[in-house]
Amino acid sequence: MLATLTFAPPCGPVHGWTDGEVIRATGIPYATAGRFTAPAPAPDWTEPLDATAPAPACPQVRSPFLEEVLGGAMGDLPRDEHCQRLSVTLPRDVAAGEGLPVMVWIHGGSYTTGAGDAAIMDPARLVAEQRVVVVTVTYRLGLFGYLGSGHHRPANLGLLDQIEAFAWVRRNITAFGGDPNNVTAFGQSAGADAVAHLMATPDAVSLFRRAILQSPPLGITRGRAKMNEAMVAAAEVVTADTPVSEVVAIQAEVTAHAAAFGLMGAMAFGTQYGHHPLPEEEEIEAAWDRVAPHIDVLIGHTTEEARLHIPGAPRLRRWVRLPVLGPLIRRAVVSHVTAAVYSTAIRRFATRHTRAGGTAHTYLLSWAAAGNEYGAAHAIDLPLLFGHEHTWSGTGLVAGAAWEDIDAHGRPIRRLWADFARGTPLGEKGRIPGALSYRRAQDLPWVQMTRRTSPGEGDVPVPPARHHVSVQA
Repeated sequence: MLATLTFAPPCGPVHGWTDGEVIRATGIPYATAGRFTAPAPAPDWTEPLDATAPAPACPQVRSPFLEEVLGGAMGDLPRDEHCQRLSVTLPRDVAAGEGLPVMVWIHGGSYTTGAGDAAIMDPARLVAEQRVVVVTVTYRLGLFGYLGSGHHRPANLGLLDQIEAFAWVRRNITAFGGDPNNVTAFGQSAGADAVAHLMATPDAVSLFRRAILQSPPLGITRGRAKMNEAMVAAAEVVTADTPVSEVVAIQAEVTAHAAAFGLMGAMAFGTQYGHHPLPEEEEIEAAWDRVAPHIDVLIGHTTEEARLHIPGAPRLRRWVRLPVLGPLIRRAVVSHVTAAVYSTAIRRFATRHTRAGGTAHTYLLSWAAAGNEYGAAHAIDLPLLFGHEHTWSGTGLVAGAAWEDIDAHGRPIRRLWADFARGTPLGEKGRIPGALSYRRAQDLPWVQMTRRTSPGEGDVPVPPARHHVSVQA
């Protein structure tokens, strides 16, 4: 039997429970919504809420590839399209009114997979070691949350869910030992992209004070209008009454319409500019500039982001296994795709943020399991931050690494993330040997001098003649 504790936030009494070194309150409703409708705050309650079950995941397409790389990440989580729930994890010895830093996690998964309470993203280590409060958010995905024409079917519903989650945190987190005026949003991949776009919403400054963006695919977020139109047309067959299982099946067909759009098609679903609460695409930079002085940013990527996908591409895998030439081919492909999708746009984001009066640090994460075919690939930051040995054992991403090594490199990264959330100055630069380096972003004018390549290829920097400068650590 669980040892329960009762919290008394404004939303209503909540029964959480102790779990080793942490206290948890899970599956708390923060919003309600019908299918294809904007969320509203969840009604308050008077009877104690039993917050001892995980938040359900949004219904989603099964991905055998991700199961191989990340293991049974979803475990036995239930599925529910009405998935607007969050979970709070806090130190077991938190004192009343302590006012700990709050970190709100937005999970990744290309806006189509994942869940806030996936076991591999359990924040218990981060919470217990660093004395922070972590809130994990589950939100609508795919056709349920990230595709709409703006007419009879709104766009950006998943983003609106996240805004409601941050509003819940601001109103209720004090009861869980957190400081509502010291909130850091952090996310990885699509979750980091979501955090970036939350920064462009009208009420961004009221949502959080700091942002950690882990591998946001900012190089493929522009020029998506035609792709979105093709997908919206294909999705018209889905109605408010279509059974959930059919919606999930149709989503795969809708996704196929993105294949002709290059690298953008690798993340077919996403935020849509010009639809509430986001500005038009040509106004996004100005929206980010307005909040720059008010939100500190830590943003970066891994050294070999694109290596995650090579093992899943049979034709490419044959080439990279060739003797002598194979490693050269792999290095060239990984370098090109990593730059096109991640690194170039990340540098531009950090430089623009600095130029607009904000503070930004960029980081480069290089840790990898020895001899692992994925190397320092996309998502390698997850086992360093989250989960436990039993949740990561048997996963392809860290095969070959001893848990002691993962944890030894993860501990200083968790400290760095928490120090940033606490508001501790990071200085000009720093380094975690064998794992990560970071530095303050500089205002370098040439970073804005770019040429646009074909759709989905991102921005390619064109530095001035005779001078090549990089702002990346």
